[in-house]
Amino acid sequence: MTTKVHQLVDGRGLPLVTAVTAGQAGDSPMMLPLLADLRVARVSGRPRTRPDAVRGDKAYSSRAIRAHLRDRGITAVIPEPADQQGHRRRRGTRGGRPVSYDPEDYRNRNVIERGFCRLKQWRGLATRYDKHATNYRAAVVLNAVIAWTQALSDTP
Repeated sequence: MTTKVHQLVDGRGLPLVTAVTAGQAGDSPMMLPLLADLRVARVSGRPRTRPDAVRGDKAYSSRAIRAHLRDRGITAVIPEPADQQGHRRRRGTRGGRPVSYDPEDYRNRNVIERGFCRLKQWRGLATRYDKHATNYRAAVVLNAVIAWTQALSDTP
């Protein structure tokens, strides 16, 4: 009955990859499939599949996500939740080093939140008239196309 939208966005809040799941699904399990689908076209050559950095809230602070980002050379700008800090400290030297992230860069995460607020303002998505997930995803993608069209028309 409910639907959750997952997106990867660029630095301007424009959607790059979109997925729709059931409302009870978690956010962090969708991070790796979204990163796997990321393809950003270049003027020449292969599309880019590796972002410089990934900004996320504390929900995305898991060992699997951090290991994946580290293996691919992607900077993780994700704070560590208090409970994970406590578990790490309790383990002592076996707990590993504290997570480092740039708090100044983390402030730019509001771009993501503003993009979702814009998405939720669209009447077709806010009211959720569509009964099928494919139709709902089509509306999310249409909203992304509109956002990209507006952004490209605003560029001098």
